[in-house]
Parts: sequence; C-alpha cells; structure tokens
Amino acid sequence: QAQLEESGGGLVQTGGSLRLSCVASGHVFSMNFMEWYRQAPGKEREFVAGINWSDSERYAASVKGRFTISRDNTKNMVYLQMNSLKPEDTAVYYCNACSGLADCEYRGQGTQVTVSS
Repeated sequence: QAQLEESGGGLVQTGGSLRLSCVASGHVFSMNFMEWYRQAPGKEREFVAGINWSDSERYAASVKGRFTISRDNTKNMVYLQMNSLKPEDTAVYYCNACSGLADCEYRGQGTQVTVSS
C-alpha cells in the first residue's frame, strides 16, 4: 500500500480549476507538515503549499491567492484547490509528508497537471 497517493490531476484550460487530493497512511499523515511540491519539465522541484497540524498554511508567492491547501484529519487527506490556473502551473504535483519545513521523508508518485493556453 502506498504511503502517499495523489489524484485529481488532468488537463484544464487557462483560468480553470482543479482540486488535487492526497491520501496518506496513518503514520505518514501524523508527520508535522503536509506539503505540495511540483516539478515542470526541465525545471527543479519547487515548493507550492504546506499545512501543519495547527492548520497554519504557507504558499509559494507564485500561487498565493489562487491555490488553497487544506486537510481532513478524519480521512487522512490533504487537498490542493487550484483556481485561476495558468500555463506555467503545468507540472507534476507531488504530495509530501515532512518532519520539518522542506524536510520531507515521504513523497507520492505525483499527478500530472496540464494547463492549456
């Protein structure tokens, strides 16, 4: 059984919305931070959004105001609501479980998000 599994990616037009979901196994979901990263072709992996057990959220400047991260502790789920999508948001999005900020021990297989212009 995968410890982290993402879903919800797809193809969307500029300005559209997608909601990514990530389900985590129990011990993985108990880690301090759940974070989303993304990696576009030919580019380095970059932080997108993170949330901790106090529901404190943080975002990359490039997505702030358009993306929202949330968690459902009853279902071991983390979500990334993505609105006003742009072609530059095109990437594989990964769900991560982290013991510290940007110190992530677990990562899912990723889900592809493609935004057409």
